Amino acid sequence: MKAIILKDFGGVENLVPAEIPVPTIAADEVLVKLKAISINPVDVKTRSGKGVAGLIKDESPIILGWDISGEITEVGADVTGFKPGDEVFAMIDFPKTGKAYAEYVKAKANELALKPAGINHEEAAAATLAALTAWQAFHTNAPVKPGDRVLIHAASGGVGHYAVQIAKHLGAYVIATSSAANRDFVLGLGADEHIDYKAQPFETATGNIDFVLDTIGGEYIDRSLQVMKKGGTIISIVSGMNETVTPKANALGINGHNTRVKPNAENMATIAGLLQKGIIKSHVSKVFPFEQMADAHLQLESGRTVGKVVLVFQ
Repeated sequence: MKAIILKDFGGVENLVPAEIPVPTIAADEVLVKLKAISINPVDVKTRSGKGVAGLIKDESPIILGWDISGEITEVGADVTGFKPGDEVFAMIDFPKTGKAYAEYVKAKANELALKPAGINHEEAAAATLAALTAWQAFHTNAPVKPGDRVLIHAASGGVGHYAVQIAKHLGAYVIATSSAANRDFVLGLGADEHIDYKAQPFETATGNIDFVLDTIGGEYIDRSLQVMKKGGTIISIVSGMNETVTPKANALGINGHNTRVKPNAENMATIAGLLQKGIIKSHVSKVFPFEQMADAHLQLESGRTVGKVVLVFQ
């Protein structure tokens, strides 16, 4: 089968095409013929030697990718919930290598959900790591409640655009930051207020915040804490490894957590339901043929992507 391997950490020239064997599945796994995959900032960071590179550096070959949508072609002996022909989507095996940069992947049955009818593979592949990240951030440590004032940074990005929609579904009042160019997009997702982060410091434009979803890290943590209520919650998702948020928040009487998204079939099924009902929608701004993986990485690396970048198999 066709695959794209990472021959070394660094630039996009290290993403090289290869022919490798189709995976052999275990008893609790299924084999999926991929129709579409999506990529995320963690793909770009890991390719360059950051992200989760330290966890996978000893693998050979290294095949990146976690976000999949496709059709099951084979099921393991112990799998009861799926059958060949089922269309499924998921984030697989994160933060280990999901190996989604390939025509076929093996996946644990307990990480998959059925793709909703009426949602195409591009939209489904997009709504995996990013949508799971938003959903888990709002439910894991201190659930968002109706009426909460929720501040979402980088609201036009992959995680951010799902976060706005999910927070509104949970009954929150949503304040979203992005550039002025994406104001209408963010408000169209359901945000109640928009802050152009280039025009003014967000901390001068809002306050009395119950919950912050930090997708940027660094100084954004300190600045976000300035606008929060005591007893509020800030979740930092930047590589899931920002260790400064908890002590800084706790010192101010705020709950601070860093988090890393985890594969979860139950959560994926919930996301499938939200997609099916139109409560959340994937915004896919760029679609590339699988063979143009380097171009897809460069697009995401530009920092100007609205929503998600997806690759499809011809």
